[in-house]
Amino acid sequence: MEFEYTPEQIQLRREVRDFAAAEIAPHVMAWDEAQTFPLEVIKKLGQLGYMGSIFPEELGGAGLGYVEYAIIIEELSRVDGSVGIIVAAHTSLCSNHIYKAGSDEQKQKYLPKLASGEFIGSWSLTEPEAGSDAAGTRTTAMRQGDEWVLNGSKTFTTNAHYADVCVGMAVTDRAASQHGISAFIFEKDTPGFSVGKKENKLGLRASATGEVLFHNCRLPDAQRLGKLNEGFVDSLRILDGGRISIAALSIGMAQGAFDAALKYAKIRKQFGRPISEFQAIQHKLVDMATDLDASRLLTYRAATRLDAGKRVTRESAMAKLFASEAAVRIAGEAVQIHGGYGFIKDYPVEKFYRDVKLCTIGEGTSEIQRLVIARQLLKD
Repeated sequence: MEFEYTPEQIQLRREVRDFAAAEIAPHVMAWDEAQTFPLEVIKKLGQLGYMGSIFPEELGGAGLGYVEYAIIIEELSRVDGSVGIIVAAHTSLCSNHIYKAGSDEQKQKYLPKLASGEFIGSWSLTEPEAGSDAAGTRTTAMRQGDEWVLNGSKTFTTNAHYADVCVGMAVTDRAASQHGISAFIFEKDTPGFSVGKKENKLGLRASATGEVLFHNCRLPDAQRLGKLNEGFVDSLRILDGGRISIAALSIGMAQGAFDAALKYAKIRKQFGRPISEFQAIQHKLVDMATDLDASRLLTYRAATRLDAGKRVTRESAMAKLFASEAAVRIAGEAVQIHGGYGFIKDYPVEKFYRDVKLCTIGEGTSEIQRLVIARQLLKD
């Protein structure tokens, strides 16, 4: 199979790259050091249509597909993974869950504002005692008349402290295990809904990650998202697209690290000549470039299949698994090529090295991806 980008996709890549160079690149290290959430830039991305890229125009979106969406995430992350993951969590998790499972009323109410960037979205599935075992959710939602009363907490929620809208999961039928979890839409001023601790992270530090808390939080049944007790099942469908997000995030950061390493290898001299002339460095660059190409082929295969309406559970898990682990290798080799300077914050590879590790953990660890892929292989 030969994959070629369309002229429109090539133009989109150029536009996002130009935006990232002008609006993001000058601030990356300052945002990272201060853990500054780049709200102004996120709003500009909304105005450009990038926050609602995969949603139809009648709902305020740009009417693009997952291939274009992956290009956007890749190009943003090539400059700053924090911006990439903010957009990814907003688009493919929160907004997409509403789009895939929401009623017409819910879509009309929330998606235009999410797509324009007027609202920022978050998605809360993980809990302190329910990480890889997401079906072990402990947050409860009890029915009282026409309302639901929720109690519990979520952790590792991207955009938690800046989200206007949060999609969260809670147990509505304990005896039914994963078929007893429902999804709900929360607005930031919902009584009983609050955010807690903001995590102090190794990487992606301009992205706000934290707790979401429910204390006798009351919601009308109209805020329940999707069918009763099917929230976890819907979440698995949402994660199929979310894993393409993380694969694209991985590729973007890996490309940024590779670009920096290639540039450095050409100008850094040892023993009287550029280190790019040494076979040991050339072999590293070759392996990095090959990993990048393989990651792209897996990721854009999954995105193309998803755009064609096909199930991509295996393909997206493979893309996420390979691209994330390849990105960690690439970032590590980029640091190695820089030598001592790779350990210094004056050079961008130090940040890529810290940032990229999250990709092997978020939206399902590498270990979980292998379980997902194995189940798909064995059921055929």
